[in-house]
Amino acid sequence: MSDRYDISSNIEGQYQPGSDNQVLLNKCGITNLDEMEGLEFDELLRFEQTLFDVLAVDTRLTIQDLSEWHCDWLGGVYEWAGEYRSVNISRAGFVFAAAHLIPKLMANFERDYLSIYTPCRGMNRDALIEAMAICHIEFIVIHPFREGNGRLGRVLSTVMALQADMPLLDFEILEKGKNRYIQAIHAGHAGDPEPMKQLFSEILEFSIRQASQID
Repeated sequence: MSDRYDISSNIEGQYQPGSDNQVLLNKCGITNLDEMEGLEFDELLRFEQTLFDVLAVDTRLTIQDLSEWHCDWLGGVYEWAGEYRSVNISRAGFVFAAAHLIPKLMANFERDYLSIYTPCRGMNRDALIEAMAICHIEFIVIHPFREGNGRLGRVLSTVMALQADMPLLDFEILEKGKNRYIQAIHAGHAGDPEPMKQLFSEILEFSIRQASQID
């Protein structure tokens, strides 16, 4: 939503007039960054509540699911919600997959990862941690959508955990250790998934503890 991204010029790269290039062009006419972040957060909570209520634990996830989730979440905010991005982007010195390669890369993601690791029903903790970590790395490196990939990646991981009869994931550890998370993405892209697996191990254990306190 800000200049953290390098983008080419089309609708996905346009900013809302009056936002000082801080807020992407949107259906709501929002020009304030805090207001937009609040709306995206509220819409994510709404979407997650609906998704998790109707989740089928024995469903193999697909890239069509991911596009539909993105649209269900942000369809009321952005024209391009649910569509693969057509702009090249980078963040924090990391260049994500070139836009023209995304359809092929996402097809490979479904074939090589989603179809193998989901559904997660019956997985033990070690197998689930590996599945979540590897799928998260691959999805984030592709970065298929213009905005919201990290949050959608967390939704994917949470769905996988719920399929394995685990609680909703609490990502507080990532929020408090963003540099560690970025390093884990870089390591995963270089072929070493262990840092991300360690992160997801801690996330899962923390989530289980949190859920037991609520119960």
